[in-house]
Amino acid sequence: MTFPFALLSWLAAGLAIGLLAAVALAGKPRLALAGATAARDAAAGAAGALAGGLAATVLGFGGLAGFDARALLTAALAALLLLLVLRTATVAS
Repeated sequence: MTFPFALLSWLAAGLAIGLLAAVALAGKPRLALAGATAARDAAAGAAGALAGGLAATVLGFGGLAGFDARALLTAALAALLLLLVLRTATVAS
């Protein structure tokens, strides 16, 4: 069995995107990573990236065992989309 490096790259990209979103949208970067919003954004980014990476694999952009730039890009875009949806839903309520 091979190690799922692609899965790790998707999760790392999602976590990074989530944390960057928390810092960018917080207004006070020093305090942004201390709150629950940063944890929620990081978790949402990881979940979105995982869903996007798996969708890319189903579409034939790569697999779990190897790195594929298209799958990573799809994972990153899915993470951004999920964060956008969650932020919009939070602001609307």
